[in-house]
Amino acid sequence: MATTNDITPRVGQIERRTQNRIVGLLRNELGYDYLGNWEERDDNSNVEEEYLRAFLTRSGHEDALIDRAIADLKKAAGNQTKILYDINKEVYGLLRYGVKVRVGGSENHRTVSLVDWDNPENNHFTIAEEVTVLGRKTKRPDIVLYVNGIAVGIIELKRSTVTVSEGIRQNIGNQRDEFIQDFFTTNQILMAGNDTEGLRYGTTETTEEQYLTWNEPTHGDRDRLDRHILQICEKSRLLDIIHNFIAFDSGVKKVCRHPQYFGTKAAQGYIKRHEGGIIWHTQGTGKSLLMVWLARWIRENVTDARVLVLTDRDELDKQIEGDFKGVSEDIYRTKSGRDLISQLNVKDKWLLCSLVHKFGRRDSIGETDIDTYLADLKKSLPADFEAKGNIFVFVDECHRTHTGKLHEAMKELLPKATFIGFSGTPLLKVDKNSITTFGPYIHTYKYNEAVADKVVLDLRYEARRVDQNITSQEKIDDWFEERTAGLTDVAKAELKRRWGTMQSLLSSNSRLEKVVFDILDDFYKKERIASGRGNAMLVASSIYEACQYYEIFQKQGFTRCAVVTSYEPGGLNTADREYAVYQKMLNGKTTEDFERDARKTFVETPGQMQLLIVVDKLLTGFDAPHATYLYIDKNMQDHGLFQAICRVNRLDGEDKEYGYIIDYRDLFKKLEKALTDYTSEAFDGYTREDVLGLLKDRLEEGRKDLEDALETVRALCEPVEPPKGSAEYIRYFCGDVENPYALKENEVKRVKLYRTVSHLLRAYADVANDMKQAGFTPDETREIEREVRHYEQVRQEIKLASGDYIDLKKYEPAMRTLIDRYITAEESEKLSSFDDMTLVDLIVKKGEKAVDDLPTQIRRNQEAVAETIENNVRKLIIDEMPTNPKYYLRMSELLNDLVKRRKQEDLEYREYLAQIVALTKQVKDPAQSGRYPASIDSQAKRALYDNLGDNEAKAVAVHEAVIASRSDGFRGHPIKERAIKIAIKEALPEFSDDEVKNLFEIVSNQHEY
Repeated sequence: MATTNDITPRVGQIERRTQNRIVGLLRNELGYDYLGNWEERDDNSNVEEEYLRAFLTRSGHEDALIDRAIADLKKAAGNQTKILYDINKEVYGLLRYGVKVRVGGSENHRTVSLVDWDNPENNHFTIAEEVTVLGRKTKRPDIVLYVNGIAVGIIELKRSTVTVSEGIRQNIGNQRDEFIQDFFTTNQILMAGNDTEGLRYGTTETTEEQYLTWNEPTHGDRDRLDRHILQICEKSRLLDIIHNFIAFDSGVKKVCRHPQYFGTKAAQGYIKRHEGGIIWHTQGTGKSLLMVWLARWIRENVTDARVLVLTDRDELDKQIEGDFKGVSEDIYRTKSGRDLISQLNVKDKWLLCSLVHKFGRRDSIGETDIDTYLADLKKSLPADFEAKGNIFVFVDECHRTHTGKLHEAMKELLPKATFIGFSGTPLLKVDKNSITTFGPYIHTYKYNEAVADKVVLDLRYEARRVDQNITSQEKIDDWFEERTAGLTDVAKAELKRRWGTMQSLLSSNSRLEKVVFDILDDFYKKERIASGRGNAMLVASSIYEACQYYEIFQKQGFTRCAVVTSYEPGGLNTADREYAVYQKMLNGKTTEDFERDARKTFVETPGQMQLLIVVDKLLTGFDAPHATYLYIDKNMQDHGLFQAICRVNRLDGEDKEYGYIIDYRDLFKKLEKALTDYTSEAFDGYTREDVLGLLKDRLEEGRKDLEDALETVRALCEPVEPPKGSAEYIRYFCGDVENPYALKENEVKRVKLYRTVSHLLRAYADVANDMKQAGFTPDETREIEREVRHYEQVRQEIKLASGDYIDLKKYEPAMRTLIDRYITAEESEKLSSFDDMTLVDLIVKKGEKAVDDLPTQIRRNQEAVAETIENNVRKLIIDEMPTNPKYYLRMSELLNDLVKRRKQEDLEYREYLAQIVALTKQVKDPAQSGRYPASIDSQAKRALYDNLGDNEAKAVAVHEAVIASRSDGFRGHPIKERAIKIAIKEALPEFSDDEVKNLFEIVSNQHEY
């Protein structure tokens, strides 16, 4: 007989087998007690009082205290007046710090600990599966993890052929107010997994793209899902994550990534030994939260601890202050060297931050800044100065801040302090020789590791040569054809019209004007920018050039851009070009206000502020804005270049697959020497291993992406039966129209089609203008173009045939831009009919003529037309079923009968169309059936009438009872719901409790109530 360890995942296995295996793993290997299958159990709760009471009794508390502690926890967890974030934060405080209970009538309080954090084995770890939770709509999480009867974790499992994203969306959906939000008020770790992708985890209100993957070398012989469960859900690890690695950060609850966890754990060992060192975690991986968690641990675990955070820039100083205060840690920001000395000399504040220099807005600190800072410190020293407390100094961006002179002076000032350096970039070779300044690396998390973990995006690099000698019309025409290869005829005509207005740029002798032309060309052709979802930054070599660039963009009518530099227009430089540009751009605002507004628009509504022109500012630091494209027209190297290119590495939705670097200075000598490893030249200061894989060649990688994307789509569509026309594709991806569950059963297949074809489109668009340079022959280029067009047509047809286009509308504007540019505008225009109206709406409005609005390939095939309409009607029936089960069940039966008659060829095509149109109108508007009495004059009354056996008197009585007894926000509110149920029972005294409950479900699904 196989043990849990012997059971290996099989492709396509049902979720039940996976769940059985994971339950066995939690019980047999991790030692959780099994509470059972709670599908039929009544009153399942996130606070199971029986188990909590038993733990508190074992802990030695008397009954009165236990009663009060449990009551306080349940009151906090069941609070109906706050949002989920605030309730969860309050409950987390009770879990972490205990419940303070007043003893008797005195003012004295005793703390009742709900969890023994110091001794994990003293707690009772349990699991239950299929936990039915009653809410506005009943839901049933697969596995719930309890500690002492308190729900702290949920695992949603999917079979291996269903993406983990489905489980994540289940977790997210269940937290909504209309489902079981109240159950999540105690939960800390939310997980979703399957055997192929492993486990992903987040916490309450984590968005789908922010769910994380754990990466740890233990249990390497186990399957991914099992390995992740063993690593995260091991008892002491689970409690450690919950106790030490949860943050409520300015309205967003966060849980640690694995590098933050292991970086903090590694640092704890150094701190216990009072040894210093460096934590290098690449840009964009959450270094600031690591500092927060480490500081908090020091405070709670080191006697007399104090933490000082040193930075070298005012914006970083402010940001660190904001980071700590955002997680409710009160940090004091010193105002000067003198203030720092006075704060260190007393023990009033445990957490301080200090700015190394406050002398100007330069990019980097120099010897003068350091000397001035040190002089300010020494001048402030009292004769008997001795820093109070056990001091730990965090040096932010230590590669930049702590020169030998500054470090020596700070060590002299704080001889007993422990120094921990933090860096988002690798150390330079020269710095590695003097690594003893801080000590060894405590923990590293390199860029390629972060990309592999999907914490940041891969970067695609392209060196561009600005053509200086395109002057004759013939050369311009040749150049136009080369630059527009891959675009549709409509897109070419539109681009030619645009280029006509920019011809002066193309033939100009000004290099800057040619760069502007090149960027504006991208803004038309690159899908993410053209659609307004993405944005870009242009790095100029000086403030003067930044202003020149701004003027050229403005002259071309491109006004969605701004200059953000350290320039301040003052009274002495009014004749400067910069002054004139800034005065016009600021338009009466202060520089600070203008920059704040420009950055806010750039981040929140990129379509309105698509380009920021910078020199040094906004290229470094926690709060520098993120973009999709970085255009570099400035000589940069090492730290400055590394930090700048990380402006485009942040995740931002499914359509941002990479960050793009366009280099007009050939910083890596790619154009000059044909280098493609990007670890030398501009990165000469780094050890090769530290920057390996940071940048990848756009065309080389683009070719691989396109070939891989094509292969994935081909494999997905391979099972479609010949001749692989519209009808065959619809049948494969939508299922048999006679099966009312077929649409739902085939949903995963369709979602995979939409995603893989969307990825294919983006991969094609990325190299469509450069197919020759990417290594494709003319024949290969034509065949790829044909295939991409074909699969995009399939995607559009399946979306329409299934009715999915209704739910996917919000994702389509960006794709529409891409399709128009690279596929065909004709079908896009045809499909725009469905932007404001569903196919069902069109049929109601136009009758049989609605068929003329279908895509050409569907319209040519009568079977494809029929199945498209039937699937759309079926989807509407399924969607509306909860509002009026009896009526829509009858409509479903009529649809089934019509489908059967069509397939048996009992109907001529025209007669079929007439009947399906008539049925569609009945499904869309029940009032058109003509079967309701005059008093049954609303959707809600019709639902009651249909489900009360066509009894007019009962329907009116229940409607009036509901109107009289309902109150605002009754859904999900037990007391308000009970009032309506009582009123229904009084109107229908002969109804059983179950019948009242079923009728109430129909009532609660009516918009009218």
